[in-house]
Amino acid sequence: MKVFRSVVLASLLMLGAGAVHAQTKPQSQMLDGIAAVVNDEVVLRSDVEEQLYLFLLRNQMPTDSTVVDTLREQILDQMIEEKLIVAEAKRQGVTVPDAEVNKEVDEAIRSAKERLGADYVEQLRRENMTEEKLREKYRSEVRRQMLAQRLVQKQFVRKSPTQTEAEVYFNANKDKFPRVPPEVRVLVIQIPVEPDSAVSAQAKARVAAARKRILAGEKFAKVAGEVSEDQSSARSGGDLGFVGRGAMDPAFEKAVFEMKTGQVSEPLRTGYGWHLLEVIERDTVKTRAGRDSLDREGRPALEAHVRHILIRVPLTEADIERSRKVAVRIREQATKGTDFVTLVKRHSKYQGAKSEDGDLGFLSLGTLQPAIRAGLDSLAIGKISEPLMNPAGFNIFKVTDRKPERQYTLEEIKDELPEVVAQMQFRDRYQEWVKGLRAKAHIEIRKS
Repeated sequence: MKVFRSVVLASLLMLGAGAVHAQTKPQSQMLDGIAAVVNDEVVLRSDVEEQLYLFLLRNQMPTDSTVVDTLREQILDQMIEEKLIVAEAKRQGVTVPDAEVNKEVDEAIRSAKERLGADYVEQLRRENMTEEKLREKYRSEVRRQMLAQRLVQKQFVRKSPTQTEAEVYFNANKDKFPRVPPEVRVLVIQIPVEPDSAVSAQAKARVAAARKRILAGEKFAKVAGEVSEDQSSARSGGDLGFVGRGAMDPAFEKAVFEMKTGQVSEPLRTGYGWHLLEVIERDTVKTRAGRDSLDREGRPALEAHVRHILIRVPLTEADIERSRKVAVRIREQATKGTDFVTLVKRHSKYQGAKSEDGDLGFLSLGTLQPAIRAGLDSLAIGKISEPLMNPAGFNIFKVTDRKPERQYTLEEIKDELPEVVAQMQFRDRYQEWVKGLRAKAHIEIRKS
């Protein structure tokens, strides 16, 4: 099932965020127009643009115009779907008690007050909004969400298949399951882009000052909201949620999984700038059966609930060019016959998990950043990449092995299979049901 819009939370996140995202400003002249008509209701362009803005903000998505246009269409389609489901809920007499609606609104506003602290009232003022107006504005939207969710829960009773039933489904429908992305094994030489030392020192001093405030008794979340330059997490007190291995800067990840819970880290440097970290809790990722998920080495897969404060260290074109030239020179040495491992030991400053010869093991191409993937996608075994840039710096890779895309084996996904199959079967039934609602409705998409 698609997750319905969290309107109250979205709107509270908008407080202080600016009325219109940079990529959506060209749409501002049409914000009061109609994006679609669904039976006797309309979807306003302003609502579509607000949800688009928030999606980009939360996910730090690239703002390429093609990507934004595609997302806008998907969001509009989701809003049309919600209106169809709400209308069906009303037709079937589904109701939601006022007390439950008010509870949801109260909780969202309480969370916003805690997150924004003393800035809450000022942010409301900037938006020309009072708390009561905010409550009234979104109470009806929360009700709509809850009506839709109640109907879906009524319409589809979730029933997980047995292990045997799930395995039968898997064997009969392997083409419906996602495949294991191709993998590549590489050695790496990483040349970080180093900022001007004075600029870096200033950023480190600001992080150290923030740390001093926290150790003196101020709440981490309060300080993060005031000073962190990671805007998407600062609004939630620096909260990054749960993160697992392989998704973070190597130095960041190392600290997250080595420091004690509740401890405030020393200032930490990554390719993004200087950080303070606080690990709220750590746990093992569990399968549906309650067993520990395992990583590639057969160890329990951990995830950590993390907060951070970031002070960015701006890099100049001169900083980038200086590091690029170093990387180009090292690659030339490698392509002319200098032993790659010798160059790794001499020059690489990669901080993640690796062997002494720079071997990163097998990496899933599906998890790599687009620029890195593009540089490795067609590189033959034994060949050396051009210097490829990511937030950590310039990377020179040597491909040592490859594994093609393949189907998952039953053993690899056996523990999760009943839940996965339940979700797939639910999705198929849900999509067929929505298709039927669409077929009975009058839907008109208004072109801009």
